[in-house]
Parts: sequence; C-alpha cells; structure tokens
Amino acid sequence: MGTVSALRVKEEPKYPGIVEAPRYSCALGGAYMAALATFNTVPILHSGAGCGMSQNFGQNFAAGLNDAGPTGNTSTPCSCLVEEHAVFGGEDKLRALIRTTLELVQGELYVVISGCVPALIGDDVPAVVKEFRKDAPIVFVNTAGFLGNSYKGYEQFLDAVIDQLLEPQPVVAKRVNLLGIVPYQHIFWKGNLQVIKDLLAKVGVSANMIFTENSGLEALKSIPSAELNLVLSPWSGVAAAKKLEEKFASPYEVIPTVPVGPKDTTAFLRFIADRLDLDRDEVERVIAAEEHRAYRFSEYMAAITSMALPNAYTAIVADTSTAIGLTRYGSNELGWLPEIVILTDDPPEEYRGEIVRFLTENLASAVTPEVHFEIDSHRIRQLLNEHTVQLVLASSLEKHIATSELQAMQVSVAFPTYDRLIVDRNYAGYRGGLALMEDVAYKYGGPL
Repeated sequence: MGTVSALRVKEEPKYPGIVEAPRYSCALGGAYMAALATFNTVPILHSGAGCGMSQNFGQNFAAGLNDAGPTGNTSTPCSCLVEEHAVFGGEDKLRALIRTTLELVQGELYVVISGCVPALIGDDVPAVVKEFRKDAPIVFVNTAGFLGNSYKGYEQFLDAVIDQLLEPQPVVAKRVNLLGIVPYQHIFWKGNLQVIKDLLAKVGVSANMIFTENSGLEALKSIPSAELNLVLSPWSGVAAAKKLEEKFASPYEVIPTVPVGPKDTTAFLRFIADRLDLDRDEVERVIAAEEHRAYRFSEYMAAITSMALPNAYTAIVADTSTAIGLTRYGSNELGWLPEIVILTDDPPEEYRGEIVRFLTENLASAVTPEVHFEIDSHRIRQLLNEHTVQLVLASSLEKHIATSELQAMQVSVAFPTYDRLIVDRNYAGYRGGLALMEDVAYKYGGPL
C-alpha cells in the first residue's frame, strides 16, 4: 500500500470459497433496489421467482426494517424462470411479461433486470426490450448475480440509464448530481441524500439526488444538465461519474464520505463554494448559523459525552463511506479513540490505499485505527475479539458479539440492520453528530 504500509493495516487472508454472512446481496439485488428507489419506476425481473423474493429480507428489511414500496417484492413483475426456460430459452416469456406489465402496471419508467439464468442460456434481452421502446420509456440491466455484488448492481443500473436513456442537455449553473450513496446498502440513504440536498440549497446549489425525487424519470433524464457530479464515496459511484464525464463532459469530484458533524460539514461547504465559485460571504453566513446551532445544542449532551464515554476505544464495522464519516467525527469532535475499523463493502483493490489514507490521516486522536477489509462475518468476529473496546458501531450481526463477548455498547449503523427502524434518520451534516450521540446515549442508559 505504498506510504501507508507503516500504519496499522493488516494483510487479510484470501477469502475462502464460502463466506459467512457477507454484508450485501448480488448484482441483481443492487439494480433492483436502485429501481425501487427511483420513484414511479417499475422493475421487471427476468429471473427465477426466488431472485426477487429473497431481496425482501436480504435487502429491504435488512436496511433498517424497510419495505420495498408499491412495486417491490410480491408486486414486482417477474418471468419466474424454471427448468424448461433453461433448456428452450426465456425470451418469449419475457416478451409476454413486458407486454402485460405495460398494460397493467402504471409507471413513468420500466427497468428490465435480468439475472443469472438469462445470462447463462444467452437470452437476447436487449433485442426483446427494444421491441417496446416505442410504447414506454424502458431500459434493461444485465445483472448476472455471479458477476458482482449489490454495489456492482447499483453501478450497472446507472450504466444502463446513461447508455439507454440520457441525452445531452444544456448545463445548468450551480446544479449537481449526488452519486455514491447506494439505496438500502447505505441504511441512512434517504436521510443522507435529503440533508445534503438541503444544505446545498442553503448556499445556492441545486442538487439532484435522483433517488426519492418525486419524479424518478425526470431526475434521471436531468442528470446531464448538472454542472458537477458529486460522488459521496471513495469508490462507489466513481465509475458512473467517469462515464458521465466521457459522454457528456460532466466533471466530477470525489468526497470520501457524507460529512458527519460541524467540522467536516463546514469543510464540505467551503470546498463546494470554491469549486462552484459561490458567494463566499453568503456561504460563511450559512456556516456560522449552522455551527452556532450545532455547538450550542451539543452543550446539552456534554455530561453524557464527558462522563459516560470519555476517550472511548471504538470499533467500527461498516461500509467504507459510513466508516470514514463516523471515524472522523468520533476522533475529531468527540475524543473517541478508533481502535479498529473493518470495511465490509469489498472495495476494489485500486481504491484501498486511498481509503486507508482517509481513515488514518488528519485525525485528532492519539490512536491510529487498525484497518481491515473483510466480508466474512466469522473473521470479523475474530478480529473484534482481538481488541478491547467500549463502543461498537456496526451492523446487527455484531450486536451479540459486542454485548456478550466484548462487554461493549453497540449501535447498529450499517447493513444489515434488523434491530431498529430507519426511515429518515441519519447522521449527516451539522445535526447528524447530535443524532449519533442520542442513539449512543440511549444504548448507554437503556430504555426506561
């Protein structure tokens, strides 16, 4: 890892043939979740029936007890491929399914998502979809599950939209797209997107968050009009941003995390002000007002912060973007000591050195975290048991490990989360740090 080799970064063993409880689904699941997150979009699955149904608990419910919306799970049109289609092909079944879906299910956009069986038998999904282009906006996403995980499926969804739906548009000054926040995989995705959009609006920037916008089709079609693409992850969404730059000359910037707390949020807004040539005086007025409120309100939690968790040794088990944000906030604003950080989203090798730098540099902490890239839940348990910590910010899978084996507090902040409902909750922006401390303090004191 070059210059980071001297840091507490341990080389992990090669992944075994079988991985225990990885923290994501397959590529089909990622594209399916992205389609569901795009309002008024109808996913059409060309796969076995189980490929869609397994996402109910595998993706929706695991993302903070979320449902899938009106076109998800049992309401999703599916070709329900069986053995005969593996022999004779499933194109006729898909053709009939698309025809009846267009007749019976209302939507602005239709997304055909094909799984492993069509990829193995060679169904010509693009040709079948092309037959219906005159009838409705429709795109196809080839997401054989064996080709990648749900983060890959998110990228494939955006790739299909860019290639099949988008056309050049006049650029709108001070308009940005928000990329890199993966629906459901990032369990605070809805709240994070809205907080960033609202913050940018305060400084005069119009943000297209794409997912959860009232008109999903309009949000997608307007992507080329942005002056800048913001990737709020060190790796997820970067491929889409590069493709937009190639096809529409849209520049992009990588922000390694959704900012958590005043310090990183202020740095984020000042970066945007410089990048988009905003009125700096107005931006500073917004910053001053937001910082005043955030720090004034933080006084109300001073006792619990200083008495209950003074310099707490912390373990974080989460996707990369979430882990970076929480590590930085805990270290730089709360005085926590980041003992170990385990990244569970399997980022590509070419990004890992930079990710370690984001996690270990510019921290106001006497402790430099030990960083691991690990997807196997058994190995994660072993790693945690090698350390003594007081606080574990992780997924529901670490709840028993933290409380019973480590005698530590645990808050579910990452996928999968089955022990709390997350609708609009988030830790983003100036007030996000306060929300995190509320959740930690609740676990410290417990329900009355």
